[in-house]
Amino acid sequence: MAEHAIQVQGVTKVFSGRTVLDAIRLDVNEGETLVILGGSGSGKSTLLRLMIGNERIDGGDIFIGHAGKSLGNMTDREMDDYRKSLGVLFQSSALFNSMSVADNVALPLREHTDLPEETIGIMVKIKLELVGLREHADKMPAQLSGGMKKRAGLARAISLDPRILFYDEPSAGLDPVTSAEIDQLIIDLNRKLGVTSVVVTHEMESAYRIADRMVLLDRGKFIISGTPQELRESTDPLVRQFVHGLTEGPLTDRRRAGGYEVDLLGD
Repeated sequence: MAEHAIQVQGVTKVFSGRTVLDAIRLDVNEGETLVILGGSGSGKSTLLRLMIGNERIDGGDIFIGHAGKSLGNMTDREMDDYRKSLGVLFQSSALFNSMSVADNVALPLREHTDLPEETIGIMVKIKLELVGLREHADKMPAQLSGGMKKRAGLARAISLDPRILFYDEPSAGLDPVTSAEIDQLIIDLNRKLGVTSVVVTHEMESAYRIADRMVLLDRGKFIISGTPQELRESTDPLVRQFVHGLTEGPLTDRRRAGGYEVDLLGD
């Protein structure tokens, strides 16, 4: 039986009186790539921020690792240690424009370790080689293409040898070929580094390439969990519409029944 890297148990999140996540339950198994799917406003990015400790949980809890350490009860020191065990690739890559690619990757090592600069330099070269950017170490972010920025952000995300990697829309803004290259890189890093990966996306083609398992959220609620094949074969109308990109189904019916006349003319 697979060990759990993360257990999300009845997690609720509320913003300005609106429930964004409603009693979400899911497990992330060690060593797997779990893809969290959902349309805009489904709550998937909020769930990612809760799992990395960037947002406060309003209900339920998240438990980490074999020992099942409660994220909600962590001290500030424990939270800092937990975050050091994670790597995060942000949607925008979040590189510092005033630093070279090498310095961006070196930053977490300089901030969180006492390693000598010579050792940091070697580690930076190793991480950049893993993502195919070693020859571009001295370039500035402005000199990089969109795909290269994603790679540089990923090299920085793995600089501290994380146990878990989080990806927020890794294919966003990329052409199909570059997107496929980033997907293959995610697969390769999982295999080479033995990490657990959690990927938030709405891109089904990318999801099918990388996922061991998928979870679908809709309007803050858990809908289904399963392998890519199980989601493809689901008979649930909402799941079928989302994963197959159908123009007719519950999602479009909901939009058409959005109360336009009431919004236009008032009650």
